[in-house]
Amino acid sequence: MPGGVNSPVRAFKNINGNPIFFEKAKGAYLFDADGNEYIDYIGSWGPMIMGHSHPKIVDAIKTQADLGTSYGAPTGLESDVASLIIQCIPSIEKIRMVNSGTEATMSTIRLARGYTNKNKIIKFDGCYHGHVDSLLIKAGSGVSTFGLPDSPGIPKDLAKHTITCPYNDVEAFEKIFHEIKDDLAAVIVEPVAGNMGFVPGTKKFLETLREKTSSSNSLLIFDEVMSGFRVSLGGAQEIYNIKPDLTALGKVIGGGLPVGAFGGKKDIMDYLAPVGPVYQAGTLSGNPLAMAAGSTLLNLIIKENPFELLEANAKELLGGMRNIMNTAGIPFSTNQMGGMFGFFFSEKLPENIVDVSASDDNIFALFLNACIRNGIYFAPSKFEAGFISTKHGNNEIHKTLEIIENIIKTGVTKNEI
Repeated sequence: MPGGVNSPVRAFKNINGNPIFFEKAKGAYLFDADGNEYIDYIGSWGPMIMGHSHPKIVDAIKTQADLGTSYGAPTGLESDVASLIIQCIPSIEKIRMVNSGTEATMSTIRLARGYTNKNKIIKFDGCYHGHVDSLLIKAGSGVSTFGLPDSPGIPKDLAKHTITCPYNDVEAFEKIFHEIKDDLAAVIVEPVAGNMGFVPGTKKFLETLREKTSSSNSLLIFDEVMSGFRVSLGGAQEIYNIKPDLTALGKVIGGGLPVGAFGGKKDIMDYLAPVGPVYQAGTLSGNPLAMAAGSTLLNLIIKENPFELLEANAKELLGGMRNIMNTAGIPFSTNQMGGMFGFFFSEKLPENIVDVSASDDNIFALFLNACIRNGIYFAPSKFEAGFISTKHGNNEIHKTLEIIENIIKTGVTKNEI
């Protein structure tokens, strides 16, 4: 496997570390192949909102496995999950299951182009929407950059249809919007960005996207693969009270199994085959194991609505970390929403990828490696958000803060940890 891993961030190159291979997980804890225990603040990048190996989810998977692991045909479970999602997210009137967040965002872009009969897409620097050719584009140092591929293997002719703008920059967006609005199929955005650390969109920024796309008969796509069912029951769009035309989902809706979905307004979704002309398909879409796990998790979340508790616990964790850093004179800022959070070794709370990039790489790497050696498992990149679960109680939070305090006392700013 390239780098010894099946997804790049797992290689720990961002912190000059080595991959950790895990064997099992329970509640708020991970256990690696060498028997080491970690308090987990990644939660499989979001879906373990109720903790690892939740007995009801495990039972649902076992029960379905006895009935069959895949049929390549419809099941009632798919309808159950679809109904639960639509119940929680009012902007979604119809939905289609897929197998990953990348597949979900890719499909929304194709659908938007097919529905509007336009070509151009606007995305925002620092928002990662999966490794889709049309969306793996980066912004340069100017206000916006036309068609610069962010990876070899992406043809320039394809990249030229994607325009990037700085995140949370209303003026930059409006400038480029007015230049291309007649051929603008969609604007895609993470309303709460989880791939430049944790950076929420401002209300003015997101409201401007909604207003402008509506005025040009373009579509607004919210990528809530990370924020969906993590920041609130109705996702970020509930918090901001903004209804996108299409929403991409993943993570939580599969209960930890591979899954994705996209949904939106009925007239747009009906452009998909077999009703409409836009083709999209997948043999394992709506896989019964993923749907059994997802249905169980969604029912648990709906019943318990744990988001106030999650945010309170995240605030306690981050507030304690901030106090420790401030006492040591280390620049440090934090933010959180529901069970999703981020921290940065910078005095100013970042508002975009440029701000995150400017935060201290050296201290971050030293701090993360020390945390991992002491049994605290944070995301191994300053460009990734963190997650807290309902199983992170006072014991886990206080233990985490004690360990962090000891780490800082050893001299994080002097390269001694």
